[in-house]
Amino acid sequence: MTATTVSRTSSLQRTGRWVGDHVVMAVALVVLVYMFLPIFFVVLMSFNQPTSRLSYEFDAFTWDNWANPCQSSGMCGAVVTSLQIGFLATVVATLLGTLVAFALVRHRFRGRAATSLLIFLPMATPEVVMGSSLLALFSSVGLAGKLGFWSILVAHIMFCLSFVVVTVKARLAGLDSTLEQAAMDLYANEWQAFWRVTFPLVFPGILAAALLSFSLSFDDFIVTNFNHGNTITFPMFVWGSAQRGIPAQVNVVGTVMFLIALGLVLAGSALQRRRPA
Repeated sequence: MTATTVSRTSSLQRTGRWVGDHVVMAVALVVLVYMFLPIFFVVLMSFNQPTSRLSYEFDAFTWDNWANPCQSSGMCGAVVTSLQIGFLATVVATLLGTLVAFALVRHRFRGRAATSLLIFLPMATPEVVMGSSLLALFSSVGLAGKLGFWSILVAHIMFCLSFVVVTVKARLAGLDSTLEQAAMDLYANEWQAFWRVTFPLVFPGILAAALLSFSLSFDDFIVTNFNHGNTITFPMFVWGSAQRGIPAQVNVVGTVMFLIALGLVLAGSALQRRRPA
């Protein structure tokens, strides 16, 4: 083998290693740009002054959308309704889902496998099936004419519950049970071991489940569309506005929600790094 051939082979190997080391990062960056491009567009359009409500092009820069976010009739009321439903659904679903997750992981009882299967069914069921089924249930008990805030809340709790159980259950499954046994060996009772050892370790999973539940509730349209009655949530408002032109203030709400979510993620990451190992 000549020196030239060896040099070419070595150069190809170095090129191959460089590509192997950087291709994953390049693909990840492309995927991130693809995922965040719609969000960047929403942020950009929140500063847009369109020539008409049917225009989806950036026509002129303005601060009016941020200065008067409630200029569009009914939008802020719909946002408040979505926030109220999302908060209540998150609290109830997180509480019930955490209890169910502890029961499935820490206890052995008859029907445990069937219960785990039933928990997964709402996640695998299309939302249109769940929404129509709930509507049929409310109609069968004579509540078809009373649909509204509470029917939406019940529906959101039902489909958020499965996500909470799965998230908290995954956290509990990876928890070392010997830590609680060690706490009891140090004369802690079951209540003290739970609050001082178990709960702090499970809390990140509970918090993640709560944030996921709130985002699912605030964003839901299909199930809400079947059971909303005369109550208008933010997704319902956006859908109704699309028929006559979506106001630019909708992008302000979307931008604010994104910034809040981003702030929570960054705050959690900062607290995790500051926590002593």
